Amino acid sequence: MAAPAMKIVFGLLTFVTVGMIIGALLQLAFINRLEDSYGNGLPSLRGLRGQSSRHLRDVSRWANDKDAEALRLGYVKPEVVSWSPRIIVLHNFLSSEECEHLKAIARPRLQVSTVVDVKTGKGVKSDVRTSSGMFLTHVERSYPIIQAIEKRISVFSQVPAENGELIQVLRYEPNQFYRPHHDYFSDTFNLKRGGQRVATMLMYLTDDVEGGETYFPLAGDGECTCGGKIMKGISVKPTKGDAVLFWSMVCFFSLFIDTGMNHVGCFVFHIALYLVLFRGLMDSQIQRAYMEDVKFCLERNGQLLNG
Repeated sequence: MAAPAMKIVFGLLTFVTVGMIIGALLQLAFINRLEDSYGNGLPSLRGLRGQSSRHLRDVSRWANDKDAEALRLGYVKPEVVSWSPRIIVLHNFLSSEECEHLKAIARPRLQVSTVVDVKTGKGVKSDVRTSSGMFLTHVERSYPIIQAIEKRISVFSQVPAENGELIQVLRYEPNQFYRPHHDYFSDTFNLKRGGQRVATMLMYLTDDVEGGETYFPLAGDGECTCGGKIMKGISVKPTKGDAVLFWSMVCFFSLFIDTGMNHVGCFVFHIALYLVLFRGLMDSQIQRAYMEDVKFCLERNGQLLNG
């Protein structure tokens, strides 16, 4: 009886693994096409005059194309900052109008942020995470500007929109932070309810912020800054309109939690940092087969906070 069950589980895991590999290859091809369409390097204010004609030619090829407009093709510039763990910065992901719209929606409804309790799966307050936040409602998700953002997230992350958690807008006031944590679930409540988190995208809504970097301490041994300190690893500085995309899962003959994707929301100085948080989930049916395969990873890393 056990042998047929193991064959089914092995078959499902093989199917998922092949799908993840194909998805990663498609995503790489998509990013390469975007880089080719935009050229080498981002237009800066200093160099905009000299690059304006080329930039207009790049954008004009998608004139009157509503899908291209929603995806900001010709504006978004991907930059791979690490392949292991996999971290991609998407420059110009949001327009200034979209950033201001999201901040305006969020301000009246911000509440103290929570983290996931590993025993109950419920959100609890913690001094590990000191920001405030809110979730977009289903009504707000029907707005054209939000639908365009969600479509863009889905295409660039390769996570179907229906597999995403509700978009969350966060605010970090001066002296606030988010200590080291991971985004994957280490509680069975959330794993059974919706599946494992596979990808996270953070979109920055504020410019000229001191501190507030997203810091990955296990991503390499180079030097970077985090809240005014020099650290080892990789950090992404918050720039209005930019996004950082990273994955909590890796694919190596099977699916495994990437324990190197531990990250930090660094100490913020002077002005508040607004950002948008999106997390994509694995399908719950596939998740049931996956859970047994990585149970040892959850047990080994269950002491880390996730939220």
